Amino acid sequence: MSLITTLTYLLPHRAMSSLARKLAYSTHPRTKQWLIDTVTRKFGVDLSEAEQPDPTAYPSFNAFFTRALKPGARVAEPDANALLMPADGRISECGHIGRADEGVLHEDASHIFQAKGHGFTTAELLGDETAAHAFEGGVYATVYLSPKDYHRVHMPWTGRLRETVHVPGRLFSVGPDAVGTVSKLFARNERLVCHFDTDFGPMAVVMVGALLVSGVETVWGGVEIPPYGGPVTVKDYRGEHIVLERFAEMARFNYGSTVIVLLPRGVAELAPALSAQVAVRLGERLATRIG
Repeated sequence: MSLITTLTYLLPHRAMSSLARKLAYSTHPRTKQWLIDTVTRKFGVDLSEAEQPDPTAYPSFNAFFTRALKPGARVAEPDANALLMPADGRISECGHIGRADEGVLHEDASHIFQAKGHGFTTAELLGDETAAHAFEGGVYATVYLSPKDYHRVHMPWTGRLRETVHVPGRLFSVGPDAVGTVSKLFARNERLVCHFDTDFGPMAVVMVGALLVSGVETVWGGVEIPPYGGPVTVKDYRGEHIVLERFAEMARFNYGSTVIVLLPRGVAELAPALSAQVAVRLGERLATRIG
C-alpha cells in the first residue's frame, strides 16, 4: 500500500472534497488558470477534441473539467445489439457477477470482484438488498476515469429512469493502488446509484465518488452530490417518464472517478476484448445483447 493510500484512511475526506469544490468553481483568473494548466500538463489532457480547445476560455476549473467534446469526437458502435461503453477511461475490472478472481466461482452469486482478492456484494454496492437480486449471475464492468479523460457519462442502452439512490460513504482515492488495497472500496465510497428500466429488464449505472471529487451531476436533476454524508436518499422517478436514449449523456463527474454498469443474467455478454486495465472510449462496445 502506498503512503498516499495509507494517509487517506486518516485524512478528512469530506472537508478536503468541499475545499476542492470551492477551488473547482472559483472564477478567480489566476486560480482557475493555474488549476487548468497544472492538470493539462501533468496528465496530458488532449484539448484538440474539446468543443472549446482554448484552455484560457473556461470560466472555472470545473467548466474545463466537465468540458464537452466536438461533435463526432465519439460515436456509438453501429451494431444495434451492442450495449455501449459509458465513458472514456480504463477497465478496472469486469466479468460475471458471482465470479471471483481468475474465474473461480464464488459462493455468493452477488459477488463483484474488485482487485487482488478484494470484492463486495451487489447489495453492498447498491445499498439495497432487494434491488441486488435482479443482477445475481449477471455481468458488470467497472470503468476508471483518470483526470485526463472526458468526464461525462452516457447511456449504455436506452432506459427509463426508475429511481436514484444517494448512498453516503467515504471518499477514498479510486486510483489503481487504492483499488488493489482498500477492501470493498466501491461499496464504501459515496455514490449515486441510477436504476433504469429497459426492454431487457433493469440496468444500474453507479457513479462512484472519490477523494477530491467535488460533485456528481445528472441531466435530469442537476447537482446530486454534494451534499456529502447524511442518510441514504432515494428519489422515485417512476411517474416522471424520463427516458434517455442509448449514447445520450446522463451524468458527469467533477475530477476523476469510477462508473460501474450492472446488467442482469442472460441478457448480454461482455465484449471479448475487455479485461482489467484495457483502455476504453465512450461509445465502444461494452457488451452484446443476447436475450
